[in-house]
Amino acid sequence: MRPLYQTAITLSLALTASAALALSLGDLSNQDASSGLKAALQKGADVAVSKLGVENGFLNNDKVKIGLPSVLDKAMPILRMTGQGQKLDDLVVSMNHAAEQAVPLAKPLLLNAVKSMSVTDAKNILTGGDTSVTDFFKQKTSAQLGQKFLPIVKGVTDRNGLSAQYNAVMGQVGKTGMVPAQQSTVEGYVTQRALDGLYTIIGEEEKAIRQDPVGAGSAIIGKVFGALK
Repeated sequence: MRPLYQTAITLSLALTASAALALSLGDLSNQDASSGLKAALQKGADVAVSKLGVENGFLNNDKVKIGLPSVLDKAMPILRMTGQGQKLDDLVVSMNHAAEQAVPLAKPLLLNAVKSMSVTDAKNILTGGDTSVTDFFKQKTSAQLGQKFLPIVKGVTDRNGLSAQYNAVMGQVGKTGMVPAQQSTVEGYVTQRALDGLYTIIGEEEKAIRQDPVGAGSAIIGKVFGALK
């Protein structure tokens, strides 16, 4: 039989967790709300960078894997018939490796955004719905990250022999308005897709935290996000 003191401790922990989840936003102090939000933001940033900024972090994840732009993908059967298939496959690999090499640059900017979170930012996150954490990061970091990612991506993709051909072809296609401007160069396309992938993984972590605040492994995250349920 379980000793009485162990039963009491278990019951106490269960009641504490239940009480935390039963809190409303009005019961939280400003300090708790701020601490919980910052912890959740940092966790989202850490998880996203650790998953994507490693070898094959993009290539092995179908949710964020970078494929060819649709205009080239549709032409793939013809391109394979002309012997370009393997080169295009190699281009896809190099694009994904370029993204994984760029992503670690995101961490300092993401964490700086967390540190600079304002009262207005906190209010927007608390009342902004299920994607408010991800939206916060996009608003605060996407422009700067794009600038930082681009030269890293270009340095990697330029080593692939098809990059120059891609840029020449897509530059011409881009003039017709058939593709977005950011797809007119391989480095621009990969940079945008790398950002999309980063925010996708942050969004997944945000969803997980909201669904199971206590399971996030942080008492303050559980307290704050538990109050949102």
